Amino acid sequence: MIREFFGDRRGDRAPAAAATAAMGGTIKQFLRSGDGSLMPIVVMMMMSLLLAVGFSVDYTSAVTTRSNMQSALDAAILSITTMPTTTTKADRQIALQQSYAANSGLGTVALNTVDVAADGSASFAATASYPMPTTFMGIAKINSVPIGVGSSVRKTPALTQTTFKVSKVSGYWSKTMYLYGTQFAQANAQSLMKIDYSYSNYKYAYKVGNTNYSVGEPKGYGTTTVYTVNGSTETKVQQQVCTTTGSTSAFSNPPSGSIPGSTYDSRTGKTIYFNTTCANAFYPANGAGAVIDVSQMNQLYLQMKVPSGNPQTLQSNDATTSNRLYIGTSDTDMPEIATGQQVDIFSAVPCGQTSYQAWEDGGNAVPAPVSNADFFYTVQGKCAFNQRPSETVMTQ
Repeated sequence: MIREFFGDRRGDRAPAAAATAAMGGTIKQFLRSGDGSLMPIVVMMMMSLLLAVGFSVDYTSAVTTRSNMQSALDAAILSITTMPTTTTKADRQIALQQSYAANSGLGTVALNTVDVAADGSASFAATASYPMPTTFMGIAKINSVPIGVGSSVRKTPALTQTTFKVSKVSGYWSKTMYLYGTQFAQANAQSLMKIDYSYSNYKYAYKVGNTNYSVGEPKGYGTTTVYTVNGSTETKVQQQVCTTTGSTSAFSNPPSGSIPGSTYDSRTGKTIYFNTTCANAFYPANGAGAVIDVSQMNQLYLQMKVPSGNPQTLQSNDATTSNRLYIGTSDTDMPEIATGQQVDIFSAVPCGQTSYQAWEDGGNAVPAPVSNADFFYTVQGKCAFNQRPSETVMTQ
């Protein structure tokens, strides 16, 4: 029976071949049939589905490519805004292309706009394009898809120069204030300015009967010297020498600008009056104070070293000690920095205006009125184009 059904094992396969041929003919007839067969519809639906999936893959690839190109172009255009204003457009184009490629950008990139105005404001614009090859869309004879992205940025004028000038320094403690700056692409801060104060320890001596007494001026004054610092070289640019006199009677015609004071001596029941005058000398004589170029600085902070204080080190970028710094618009309107806040020196010195600042050296608890402060000075800011990336705003 088995041999009859399958044919002889020695080669009699004719019945099976005939059955296969008959089945193939049936399939061909089924495919050619127009009597309501669903097979042609199914085949067409499968082909449409495959094309849709293929187009979707190409579309997803295009979206991903465009996103990557945009990120690369954004990074590239930001990088050329930190170059000096003397850089040519051709050199910026080269730097733009290199940065774009380094950030895995595809295609070509073009620097379209470079505009640095006289007031220091600047704008930059660039575009990138890439014909992305397709994988499935070639079936529809679409071999590539053009992808284009654009980026533009603007920079406002920013602090490039500061001029520090001492107004008044007092206190029984000697102290030193520093300005530190960190250049672009560097980690270590360098000293840019030093202001050193030494207390003169003045005491007024007087006699009641056969007994000698002496009383110190309640605020205490001395000599303050301002230096600009370049590496290990310190250059003196200002010196303020304060001289105090005392009296058992009030001063009737104190000099203009002098600083009055008084204290009660309980030992004698007398009030001792003081008058302090401070004389400034600049080097050179027509100098303005400590003029410091900060155009190459990415970060700035102020530090006060008070060996006798507690704490001994105060810093504007230290949230635990910055509350001893006062910043305002006049010598009487200087709000105290809130506890827990870091100070950005770049924003604390406005363009073309004078910033009034003061430090409380640690002798008084804070918060306290600015009248309790010990170290008063002014900062004049000059602004222009600056290479700091933090001054750059994306506009596209």
